[in-house]
Amino acid sequence: MDDFVCDTLTKSGLSNLIEAFEDEGIDTESFYLLQDADIDKMIPKMGPRLKFKKLLSQLKAEQTPNESTHHFPPHVLPSTNDMGKRKSDQQLDSNGQQAAKRKCETNSSAETEAKILTNVRNTMGGICAMLQDDSDLNTLLKTKIKNLETETKELVGVFGKTGAGKTSLINAVLEERNLLPSGSVSACTSVMIKVEGNRHNEKYEAEIEFISPEDWEDELGSLHCIIKKGNQEVQDNVDDSDEEYHDAVDKLSALYEEEWREKSCEQLMESKYFKEIPEFFQSRSKNLIFESAKDLSADIVKYTKDSPKNKNYNKIKQWYWPLVKCVTVRVPNHPSLQHVTLVDLPGNGDRNKSRDTMWKGIVGDCSTVWVVTEVNRAAAEQESWDILKNVASQIGNGGECRHIHIVCTKSDDIDDSDVTTKAETQALILKRNAETKERVTKEFNKLDKIKKHFSDECFQVFTVSSREFFRKRDLSPEDTEIPNLQEFLQNLNDCHSETLNYVSGAHGILSLIHGASRRKEDDRIKEVFEALEKNLTLQIESITNEMMKIYNVFEEHLQEGVERSKNSYENILRSTLYPHKRDGRGFHKQLKKAVENRGVHRPKKGREMNININLTSHLADSIDEEFRTTFPNDGKCGPFKGVIYSFSLVTEELKEKYKDVELQLVSLKSEEERLKTSLNKSIRKRKKTVYRSLIKTIEETLQDCYKKAAAFTGTGTLQNMRETIENHVHGSKNTMFENAKRVMMNHLHNLMVCYF
Repeated sequence: MDDFVCDTLTKSGLSNLIEAFEDEGIDTESFYLLQDADIDKMIPKMGPRLKFKKLLSQLKAEQTPNESTHHFPPHVLPSTNDMGKRKSDQQLDSNGQQAAKRKCETNSSAETEAKILTNVRNTMGGICAMLQDDSDLNTLLKTKIKNLETETKELVGVFGKTGAGKTSLINAVLEERNLLPSGSVSACTSVMIKVEGNRHNEKYEAEIEFISPEDWEDELGSLHCIIKKGNQEVQDNVDDSDEEYHDAVDKLSALYEEEWREKSCEQLMESKYFKEIPEFFQSRSKNLIFESAKDLSADIVKYTKDSPKNKNYNKIKQWYWPLVKCVTVRVPNHPSLQHVTLVDLPGNGDRNKSRDTMWKGIVGDCSTVWVVTEVNRAAAEQESWDILKNVASQIGNGGECRHIHIVCTKSDDIDDSDVTTKAETQALILKRNAETKERVTKEFNKLDKIKKHFSDECFQVFTVSSREFFRKRDLSPEDTEIPNLQEFLQNLNDCHSETLNYVSGAHGILSLIHGASRRKEDDRIKEVFEALEKNLTLQIESITNEMMKIYNVFEEHLQEGVERSKNSYENILRSTLYPHKRDGRGFHKQLKKAVENRGVHRPKKGREMNININLTSHLADSIDEEFRTTFPNDGKCGPFKGVIYSFSLVTEELKEKYKDVELQLVSLKSEEERLKTSLNKSIRKRKKTVYRSLIKTIEETLQDCYKKAAAFTGTGTLQNMRETIENHVHGSKNTMFENAKRVMMNHLHNLMVCYF
């Protein structure tokens, strides 16, 4: 089922039929082909059935054959040029002074676009219904109409330590005070939470996606091993807090209370522990529907929070967050979430493979990242900068990020004991916030390795107060800077106008239909074809030449990285395996966890230990800047230095010379633009594989030595692990770095050959 069917049923007061239509796979084309017998079978109750038949009859009556196949009715299709006047990425960084005005206009604008989109979909649905026979042209047209129904989402990833105010920030930006459960400072978000718009009805919805039962059974075994090891250390009087041990206890206690202590893994998988969530064993999502944000928040807390037992949660007997991979919250009537999804992300990956895979995928797909920190410690707090450092390569060259925002929360939190008036308080807050922005920007400018992944325009600092935005006591809404973030999200949403894309594509299809109805002389068509073929040859040659230049530059830079890696790997291993100011016992645990987890240790706080990234550093450094300019995330010129954007098969000269086939050329131009847009998106996805291949190759090369190092126990374990890694890298140095280069170049070559 597509958006047209959902929107039509919803606007007609028949949203209760959506599930039936979805079950039957009714899309725009089949919607218009429904016969009375089909409707009688699908809608058994007479009242809704009669209403739907009347609706379908009215929609079909609006579409006459001549109108549908020859032109757009003036009231249906606006000029695509007018609709294309969207804010550029650069304008997304405006200071939001017009935010209040924009907010008032947003609903009416969204309603207008929804009406336009529905009308155009009706037109295209009517056309599709009339294309009855399976001629080549009709098959082509039906495929093109179906391909119009594409939806893209901009992901905004929200990072921040426990207590920084992430959930309060999201609630304020969406003006839903009670949407996400924020809890006490000691409670933390334990799973990924997506927040998007509900485009199907006016309810608040939550979709709970669980890990598989097999994954949980495997994790139970790991948790028991961690706890057994921790208990042994307690008996041996090892005075060292192990967060992994406490995390294991928290997970098991949340789901099983104290019963897990006397139960085997097999017993803990019994169905009695999962009565409230039968979907878990059925490997499907649990869907919840609520009338209000407050009801949703109260119910989903047990799926999202690692929270201490207190009076607010007395009614909750079991906490299911250890089993949850992701929670998707859908908010009704929110224009800025039509094409934008906010993702409240844990600060790092997860030991559970399925959760970790999803985390990496989401992080790499984020076009915007908000790093949330408290305003009083924004510049100096290491944890926030560590989060950014940990994910920089995954969101930059290895991802799609175009905007990095440091969001400093609790901006109204000041010592105002010496001020007596509201004006003085406000002035003090604004002065402190301006100083904070300056200090944070200076700190960011010191991070040269991170900046290699991003353009200078991507970074921005906000000082916000979620509390003041709602209570409006000391600061105006504009001074809380929440409206600035709302403005940013709305502009991000508008840049992905579904209406513009659909209308533009529909215009090309109708031009093709209209042009095909006008027969041309074969020799004239042949002449046009030859002119287009000549243009195509010249354009492909230009693109190929540019790509080969880029390929050669990459090979040269990577070879330099290979040589630097061979010459400095010993220093890299020394700083990694023999860190300064670390006692042997503490580092022993960290390294042990790293070799047990493919060379990576991710603590809840602080920077991760990643042996693979460290050994890949010179290779990555050698191509980071070239990679960013070749595959930019900001979209201003597109991949391969803009040569794809500059491609133009249908020139103005051709349209002027062959006016008698102008409609066919308009259709071809529309298809050309669609293909270029699709191509640029596809390359942006595939370039992640190219970039990430460096670290993946190094990681795969080191797996045998990690397994060998992880097997050591007892006295001398730390030194044995160190020597195992050192000896393996030394023995592989002449092939490992060369192989990483070769794999990346193969991926780059395959990317170019795939499209050209």
